[in-house]
Amino acid sequence: MIVNFDDFNSITSIFFHQAEDLKEEPYLWRKSGDKYIALKWIEVKEQVKSLATYLQDIGILEGDRVLILSENRPEWQITDLAIMAIGAVSVPAYTTSTTNDYKYIIEHSGARCAIVSSHELMKKVLPAIEQVSSCQNVIKINEDNQKYNEVVNVVSFNNIIEENLEKNKESSKFENLSKTFKRTDTACIIYTSGTGGNPKGVMLSHGAMLRNCASCNKLLESLTKDLKEMRYLSWLPLSHSYEHTLQFLEMGQGAQIYYAESIDKLLVNMAEAAPHFMTAVPRFYDSLHTRISQGLKNQSKLSQRFFATTLRLGMKKYYGEDMSFSDRLLNGLMDKIVRKKVKKRFGGSLRALISGGAALNFEVGLYLTALGLPLLQGYGQTETAPVISANPPEKIKLDTVGKVLEGNEVKILEDGEILAKGELIMNGYWNDPEATNKTIINGWVHTGDIGEFDDENYLKITDRK
Repeated sequence: MIVNFDDFNSITSIFFHQAEDLKEEPYLWRKSGDKYIALKWIEVKEQVKSLATYLQDIGILEGDRVLILSENRPEWQITDLAIMAIGAVSVPAYTTSTTNDYKYIIEHSGARCAIVSSHELMKKVLPAIEQVSSCQNVIKINEDNQKYNEVVNVVSFNNIIEENLEKNKESSKFENLSKTFKRTDTACIIYTSGTGGNPKGVMLSHGAMLRNCASCNKLLESLTKDLKEMRYLSWLPLSHSYEHTLQFLEMGQGAQIYYAESIDKLLVNMAEAAPHFMTAVPRFYDSLHTRISQGLKNQSKLSQRFFATTLRLGMKKYYGEDMSFSDRLLNGLMDKIVRKKVKKRFGGSLRALISGGAALNFEVGLYLTALGLPLLQGYGQTETAPVISANPPEKIKLDTVGKVLEGNEVKILEDGEILAKGELIMNGYWNDPEATNKTIINGWVHTGDIGEFDDENYLKITDRK
């Protein structure tokens, strides 16, 4: 069920391989009413091929850029894969951006088509599209009977799927085309936040993301090898390289992806989906720590005592301190009384929480780890597709960002700057050779972060250059 990522030349070649293998198995789960319903692998494949057919029919060519503007949902991945299946390049955009942001990204990338989820987002992006001559087609996902009088062609996603479903159901055109792509081909352009001026378009190749998938799959091997099925909960924006690459790891693992409804319903969705893994940014773990601590105040004195004992013994175990026979006995009891209860609140199946995107608060990480929610902190950048290093589950060091992942190279300059090299690095910034040449020097990405290795080769980030 889990593929060898190194055996494939493109993201889409893995997808078609898995869809052929897992046909009737559930893959992408969405909330409908009060329960989750699944799209099977075969259904996802049919929709990908239908949308890919339409994109070719309206003249989207290999190398053309297509904007994706949507919250996380099955159609996000279907859209992403359909764009890549014809050799085009997906350009994800954040749902929180402004009309001006969209205008810049569409104009700068030269996107020829936009795929937009809702009327609310259409209201923000259409004024931008009207000002950019390259983008003449918009595909809208939601069916809400809204009418648009704009100069661009607005077409229904569902109609496209229905009209093209039979066209190449038996054809292997896209499967065969996917096998012709090279790992060095650009698969997507992800725009950075642009804190230092206009955002830069990071060109990520199939190989850069596949390298990340292979490395992360190896990292999690000890936690996944006994699982007959694997479940992830997706809620970080897919427009971020962190979650974007992660979806391809999940695909290659044959995992099931549950899409969270919103951050407000995250804990409810976790209980429903019972995920084995979830990725988040440190801010989420901070709020989780606060929520658990606040909830404890309403518990009985005995419960509070058990909780304090669990934390004390969990921290002792983390630091590798000697535990007496009674400590070990009590810790085992706390597993059953406290940690099992905590895990149940998150669905009961959680093997690890993964943190990235910013520095994790050590005390928060220690608190959650002591409660039986192991936190694997990692490090990377959009320019490295994105993961450079991560903590192995066998030995977690919360004050570090872990070990350099297999297949990646890292060196530290005399001034402390961290440099990264390998297949994971970007193809460059779109239409910005000057910025590319400042960032990639002699094959090394200059991260701008300052760091050091400890005596066990765990990487620590100490500053920003």
